[in-house]
Amino acid sequence: MRFTKMQGAGNDYIYVNGFQENIKNPERLAIELSDRHFGVGSDGLVIILPSKRCDFKMRMFNPDGSEAEMCGNAS
Repeated sequence: MRFTKMQGAGNDYIYVNGFQENIKNPERLAIELSDRHFGVGSDGLVIILPSKRCDFKMRMFNPDGSEAEMCGNAS
């Protein structure tokens, strides 16, 4: 899986292009990748996906695997 890790405003996120990558269990992936000792380490996982209303949509998962409704820093 290809990803990009970016940081800003004191937070860092792992971004995955959902147009090209098929993620079956994003909750588990967020937990595994966000681990700072055994994973990539991050404040969350962001998946960029196709949208019917806009150019794309963003799904953001916290390090515990829960999905956030919104995340300004990840934007």
